[in-house]
Amino acid sequence: MIPLLFLLGSCEREYLNPNAATKQEVINSVEGLLAMVVGLKREYSVGATGALYNVVSANGLTTNELFVINTGNGELAALEAGFATLGNANAFLNNIWTSLNLVRVNSQLIIDNARNIPDPGTATGVVVYGHVFKALAIGTMAQFWEQVPTEVISSADFLAGRNVTFKARTAALEEAVQLLEAAAGELAKTPISSFFTSKVGADINIGNTTQALLARYYMMLGNADKALEAANRVDLSSRSVFRYETINQNPVFRTSLVNNNTYNGVHNFGLTGALAPNPADGRIPFYLGDNPLSNVRVQGFFKSDPDPIPVYLPGEVILIKAEAQARRNQLPQAIQELNRVLTKTDDIFGVNANLPAYSGPQTQEAVLQEIYRNRCIELYMTGLKLEDSRRFGRPGPTATTPERNRNFYPYPLRERTNNPNTPADPAN
Repeated sequence: MIPLLFLLGSCEREYLNPNAATKQEVINSVEGLLAMVVGLKREYSVGATGALYNVVSANGLTTNELFVINTGNGELAALEAGFATLGNANAFLNNIWTSLNLVRVNSQLIIDNARNIPDPGTATGVVVYGHVFKALAIGTMAQFWEQVPTEVISSADFLAGRNVTFKARTAALEEAVQLLEAAAGELAKTPISSFFTSKVGADINIGNTTQALLARYYMMLGNADKALEAANRVDLSSRSVFRYETINQNPVFRTSLVNNNTYNGVHNFGLTGALAPNPADGRIPFYLGDNPLSNVRVQGFFKSDPDPIPVYLPGEVILIKAEAQARRNQLPQAIQELNRVLTKTDDIFGVNANLPAYSGPQTQEAVLQEIYRNRCIELYMTGLKLEDSRRFGRPGPTATTPERNRNFYPYPLRERTNNPNTPADPAN
């Protein structure tokens, strides 16, 4: 693991400039900590090396959501090929790993120094954002790797020869849940100040995001009861987005879709057979364009530089409710939630299937398959499909007709070279 000293972002890299703020000055000032919170959002969501772009791209190519247009793009072609072709040196894996670790480490730095803020409401905002983004970083890493580093060590410890250790992904997800529960507790005690919001922005409803991520990670842990409780606390009329403009551009559009020479979407979301979408599904033109049979052109949240990208979708929350009920074998309740997605016409982001209600077999297996199909469509290019494919028991890389070309990714070469605690790579 790169030591904390080198993971502090632009503020730390500038410390040799006598006119620039030192690390200590940044973490001891309100303005410095608020700037670091803004930096968390930017590191996660902006640019070709940020986590969001690389997660969407890698996940999409691993699970057949996307295809590489120009096979001369070797890093992307390796993700599309998967299996043993995908190696430790892949730039997309390195970018996901590095960006999420930057977010994780800087989140902890923010949490540790929020006590330097005298105003309780502003301190709450800083602490909550630190907890939520650290949880998002850990939880996202756990979607792609079997083991995850979650601890933060000081530069002094690193220089003394200590390296971070790894947790099994289940333990990492449990830590993400603990962070989010702590964030919810802080919000319940003290509301976030208007001053904090004026500096950091109101694009993310942090209370709803906390509960939506709790529902997501509890579902990944197989805790249907807790997932349902958290999902029921999310206000589905509220939007939380990563916002972009002409300087900080939508990274998926700007990096890969604007040139029609990198990658694009697969017909029918890459779903075939029993999973193929209803041709009347309104989400097909929403995500794949007006003529997806002959010319798929990804639309959705990736049409232009200023397109905002949702932090989570209302449809994800509803489908978590449906899945939680189905796994509890409460099939009427599961179908009721599933129908809220199938018949939806008023989604706040415009993701509307506008289909008839479910009429298939009322068995747990059939209902779960329909929930999975709708997750693949509703949550297209959200980076969640690899996790979903494993959780729903879909055919993996050792199957005769695999639906994903990896179960988990190999550990980036940068980590393996610098950290002797790096686990062995998974076989597939």
